[in-house]
Amino acid sequence: MGSCAIVGINWGDEGKGRMVDLLTERYDVVIRFQGGGNAGHTVINERGKFALHLLPSGVFRPGVVNILGNGVALDPENLWKEMQQVTEKGVAITPENLMISDRASLLLPWHRDLDELEEQRLADKKFGSTKQGIAPFYSDKYQKKTILAGELFYPEELRSHLRELMTWKNLTLEKVYGAEPYTEEKLEKWLTESCERIRPFVRNTGAFLRRAQAEGKKLLFEAQLGSLRDLDYGIHPYTTSSNTLAAYAPIGSGLPGVKITDIVGVVKAYSTCVGEGPFVCEMFGKEAEALREAGSEYGAKTGRPRRVGPIDLVATRYGVEVQAATEIALTKLDVLSGMKEIPLCVRYEVNGEETDEFPFPTALASAKPVLETMPGWQRDISDVRRWEDLPAEAQAYVLRVEQAIGCPITYISVGPERESIICRPMTERH
Repeated sequence: MGSCAIVGINWGDEGKGRMVDLLTERYDVVIRFQGGGNAGHTVINERGKFALHLLPSGVFRPGVVNILGNGVALDPENLWKEMQQVTEKGVAITPENLMISDRASLLLPWHRDLDELEEQRLADKKFGSTKQGIAPFYSDKYQKKTILAGELFYPEELRSHLRELMTWKNLTLEKVYGAEPYTEEKLEKWLTESCERIRPFVRNTGAFLRRAQAEGKKLLFEAQLGSLRDLDYGIHPYTTSSNTLAAYAPIGSGLPGVKITDIVGVVKAYSTCVGEGPFVCEMFGKEAEALREAGSEYGAKTGRPRRVGPIDLVATRYGVEVQAATEIALTKLDVLSGMKEIPLCVRYEVNGEETDEFPFPTALASAKPVLETMPGWQRDISDVRRWEDLPAEAQAYVLRVEQAIGCPITYISVGPERESIICRPMTERH
């Protein structure tokens, strides 16, 4: 492998963190290139179980450098809390193995306030935000109304800039939402208690990455969420506010000229979705609850129950296409164990006609799933480590998904632990 991106194919929560944690043994640098603390990557290894929100999932590998790129919504307060939680479990985090781009914009305290206030205003038309301030942050970023992490090294200019932004933002807080305005004292406390603590980790990561590339270091790019949450190609407006696609990795990482040779798309063996918006394959009732419980499908950030359904081959094929995935990691296959029949959403019915194409977002609301079933396997597969040891029905299910999405499935996870993985040799891919 050369430079590799690990990305989500569906709505997020596919298991990207466990794949980054697994594959980082082959890489020197791991870079988060977009998103913020509004989603979680769950990693289980010899040190315990971790729900990472901002930290790259390579922090558990000694010798790996982890970078938060310029495309990230950098929340100093929550990043510091997360760093403390991880170090308390014996994981070393130093300026040598964690670097923050000096060009990353800081998520300011009022961004979270505005996120919650807007969701309250929208009421039953809300987007299902995690209320971590992501949409207000990216809105301000593209208005050039944010603070860059590198400004922490220029205290006089920084405070002047903050005062200007506070005056501007208080107009919205007070006049639009009737909320309390911010004060210089409150911002000073934020600077002291959060920003000063992360300042030692801020550096020119672009220069570091260019040197690493020149030295032949192997780079791994880690995405947040999935294809269907991409701002431009997702289920608008129920998306995140950044680009979740591998194509954005060079820009958001700080190394715009890098050529990404491998794109590992992560797909869950069934479908899950957190938040509002169309979810064509959604299941309800006891069947849905049983699947939710079997897969422990609750949001890593919010704890919200995830919506669940059969694997959606229409949405997954679309996700593969927009990510330009070169291979697929199929996760949580073990969760389907014990089912007599396994449903698959193979097509959509839109306006009375069946289609294999993923529709325009507006048409998704009226789309209906076309389902087929396959025989299940009546045994636990969590101890399986070789493709040939999987039950024939499980192999058939994997091959059916692979054929439908048009991309080779090279990894199959049968449990959340790092070692609970099946790697398929080239000769076994159909």
